Amino acid sequence: MLDSHFTPLVALLAVVALISIVIAPRVRTADGFFRGWNDMGAAPGVFTLTFSQVTTWIFARSLLNAGILGYFYGIAGALAYAAYYGSFLTGWLIIDRLRFHHGNGNVQSFLSERFGALGTGYFNGLVSLRLLSEVFANLLVVGIVFEAAGGGASTAAILAVAGITLVYSMTGGLRASLRTDVLQMTLLLALITALSALMFIHPAFDLPAVIGSSPDAAGPGWILLAVALLQVWSYPLHDPVMMDRGFIADRDSTRRSFMHAAWISTLCILAFGLLGVFAGLNASEGEALLDTLARLLGGPATIMLAAALVISASSTLDSTFSSASKLAIQDMGLARASARNGRIAMLLFCVGGVGLVFVGTDDLFAAVAVSGTASMFLTPVIVFCIWGGRDVARWSFSVAFAAAIAGAVLYFVENSGYIAVLQPLTGLDHKYDRLLLISVAVLAIGMSAFALGLRRSRPGAWRESFGGGCVFWFSPRRRERQGTPRR
Repeated sequence: MLDSHFTPLVALLAVVALISIVIAPRVRTADGFFRGWNDMGAAPGVFTLTFSQVTTWIFARSLLNAGILGYFYGIAGALAYAAYYGSFLTGWLIIDRLRFHHGNGNVQSFLSERFGALGTGYFNGLVSLRLLSEVFANLLVVGIVFEAAGGGASTAAILAVAGITLVYSMTGGLRASLRTDVLQMTLLLALITALSALMFIHPAFDLPAVIGSSPDAAGPGWILLAVALLQVWSYPLHDPVMMDRGFIADRDSTRRSFMHAAWISTLCILAFGLLGVFAGLNASEGEALLDTLARLLGGPATIMLAAALVISASSTLDSTFSSASKLAIQDMGLARASARNGRIAMLLFCVGGVGLVFVGTDDLFAAVAVSGTASMFLTPVIVFCIWGGRDVARWSFSVAFAAAIAGAVLYFVENSGYIAVLQPLTGLDHKYDRLLLISVAVLAIGMSAFALGLRRSRPGAWRESFGGGCVFWFSPRRRERQGTPRR
């Protein structure tokens, strides 16, 4: 794909890496390293938070996933992946209730209050795997891009991107991540805009064909959209990168950053999904997505495409490293909260993620499907406990967790070809049909367990708690009155 453009691509990425290292501040305080505050103790503003939210969720795996789903399943595939970005809306509702109704400073403290060590243990285990998968998946995309470039550069590129990102992440923690995210997001927006413009003006671009590219209402793309709409409720809660950014600024700044991040990230993902649809409609027999786009859009666009993927990988990696250090040191309390210990945690997560690149699967969406299914044990927690304010028996939490993990494992082993259980039993041939069935079953089991495990509360408690949240969402005056967290 990039044979004749390898040198300019490397030069461009080297410049971006150098600037990122230069602008990353050296942070020595725990608040600066773990919470992103500046030397004066001030939290980041709306613009910084918004760009950081978007660029950490518009990561390399997401861009490539959106393109691949559009390539194989048409407009429905692109819409299905974009639906996951509704997580910014559900994520904001979750964070606002945790902070300003329940008075919690992180997710772990809430789960500890409701479910004890069991709650935090299950959650921390899932989140740790999520962070490792992010390191793995984004470095895998870097390898895919440079493998297409030829010259056996993929391994060197993976190690270089991981190493450079780790260096400036260890320098400044979350504060460095926030600052470099603004630069990386600005570049990413420019690249996505330019690629979209080249697609729209291309003689082969046919808007009616793009819109009609998923004619089968029961096709895999539409099924995956249904899965996304089920998983989007719990998906943000198990993403520490998003959650961390919801606890560092004031209420209004946090709300506005989540709202803006929702529409900006959705448009970016849809744009990349449309690139995939465009490529799929014009692909030659046996031609891969990146090769098709290179042929259709030409050399300069090919460099922009590769640069967008690698820059987004780097922007996600630094956020993943900062969230991993916060998880291990502050949230799990594995060591004293200091910048030095945070740097050690970053290093360990980096080594673990790089190791997975060379032994893990190359199915990029598998990680999304598995983690999204596993996270569904949190849906009843959100509905009954965070939004509803109800107390639930701990056995209910364990049942929901067991069902979600069993569903995630079943999907992974069957999709990987290790076993065949659902296909013979149900006759469902496509993996996304089986994923939808698993998701519905996991959600039904979890919600039923929580309904059965409800503890008695005073009359009207549910209406006061959940209804208050709804009033807050629509009423600016309510927001002003509830500006102070309830302790």
